[in-house]
Amino acid sequence: MYELSGPIGKKRREGRVRTPKAFAKRGVARDKFRTKCFWSATRPRIAFIEPAQGRLTLTQRTTDDTRLQMQERATHSAHYGPWLVGLGAALWGTESAWRIPLNELFDAKVIVFWEHVLILTMFLPILIPCLREIPKVKPRTWGYLLFSGFAGSAVGTIFFTLALKYGNPTVVNVVLNIQPVISTVGAFLLFGDRLARRFFLYAAIAIIAGVFVSVSHPTMIGVSFERAGLNLGSGYALICALFWGLSTVAGRGVMIGMSLRLASSMRIVIGLVCMAVILLAYGKFHGAALWPAAAQAHPAKAIVLLLFLASVSGGIPLLIYFQGLHLTRASTAGYFEMMQTLAAVCITWGIFHATLHAHQVIAALILIAAVAMVHHVQQRVEPRQAMNA
Repeated sequence: MYELSGPIGKKRREGRVRTPKAFAKRGVARDKFRTKCFWSATRPRIAFIEPAQGRLTLTQRTTDDTRLQMQERATHSAHYGPWLVGLGAALWGTESAWRIPLNELFDAKVIVFWEHVLILTMFLPILIPCLREIPKVKPRTWGYLLFSGFAGSAVGTIFFTLALKYGNPTVVNVVLNIQPVISTVGAFLLFGDRLARRFFLYAAIAIIAGVFVSVSHPTMIGVSFERAGLNLGSGYALICALFWGLSTVAGRGVMIGMSLRLASSMRIVIGLVCMAVILLAYGKFHGAALWPAAAQAHPAKAIVLLLFLASVSGGIPLLIYFQGLHLTRASTAGYFEMMQTLAAVCITWGIFHATLHAHQVIAALILIAAVAMVHHVQQRVEPRQAMNA
């Protein structure tokens, strides 16, 4: 084996020339970073990021054709990728329009059960081709998926439905923006992720703002939470944010060992099984509870609302959102996902007249800004962390 002479040989001897193996290592590190579960303010029931299929590693960037393809993709991503993310998030935000009237016809747990039945029916064409991957999935990945399906798809959704039933739906949708703080802390505790220096400052601001959004009369907090207006709905919303935030963290563990298509489909399956068990435990897994008298009196209304909940606010935005996320930087996507809150507030305030007091509007804006800053400072830490992996 001869040794290169000249500048190239000198750099190679000094270890300053990056070999194909070194480039491949960097590519793997970047892939790990892309598979990180996206912690943002979207509904984390299926909150995973899939690495771009067929993504070129650094060792493959050797031809003009490859450079041209990557430049064209970057241009297209800048044009419509973020808007697909925003559209998917906004459609997620429309679920209050269906879930609130459904609360008048069904028990909260029954609504979530039917939602899973219909979404699973829509996802069967995606699930069936992926079944051959199941034997390759490791037990640890199944553990993450079971927790994610139970906490996010089943229990978290039940508490969200209850929050809309017993609280101000506008307050509920704003308070749920606190979940990125929960998922970021969860990723720190479980995966050892670094926290930005200013994370705690913005997280504290978000939590305080969330408290002021939740109460109608903040001056009465010192007297009692009940007099301040902190009702059962706000409590359910906070519990929902906790479960969805932890579910997002578990989603990252799922995506390390499972494809997005299989993970998203199996999560619905697990959520449906969990809901069936919960209904059995409460003695509601029978015809009279699954289709109560109120639904029998308005069968067309019940069916239409359930279909809209499962499609317009369920399966369709999921596909749009992840297609947009595939074409968008995570740092950009986080801000476009705020469209979910905007859409939800427009519906709950405009259609259901769930208004906010002036201090709640100000606190809501501060909360959203603080969460955006949490996202911003964490994005400055995570790329360095990924490159060092």
